[in-house]
Amino acid sequence: MLEDLLRLAHVIGATVLFGTGAGIAFFMLMANRTRDARLIAHVSGTVVIADTLFTATAAILQPITGAWLAHLIGWPLTTGWIALSLILYVVVGLFWLPVVWIQIQLRDMARVAAARSGPLPERYHCLYRVWFAFGFPAFLSMIGILYLMLIRPDPVL
Repeated sequence: MLEDLLRLAHVIGATVLFGTGAGIAFFMLMANRTRDARLIAHVSGTVVIADTLFTATAAILQPITGAWLAHLIGWPLTTGWIALSLILYVVVGLFWLPVVWIQIQLRDMARVAAARSGPLPERYHCLYRVWFAFGFPAFLSMIGILYLMLIRPDPVL
């Protein structure tokens, strides 16, 4: 029973991480395409809240549920696919943490531009490009983790 509940919590956490990440990327991309500072300020404000409520919470709980589940099942964390998943999880974090900071900066710059009824500053566009680029390794790493969780291949390390 506990194993089933942990597995459910772990799958829900993975779904939240992947889904929220994809949703945030989509909404930020669509808002940015408008070049409308007011719209970008609103959307990026919502994105920062969503990342805080959903992504951060799931990101904290995911390794806890995963380690607990592995312990209950009897899989050492050094098992190849688990170890590789953990490495990819670190990669996701290395790209996600700067993205959170960037999203806050983008939101703040858009708010200032909207309040002044002016254009977005050049720094906004530079940071947005970094934000966009950082999404690819994080997203691909998440796909890799999901693949490893589902397939659980023989040791790969």
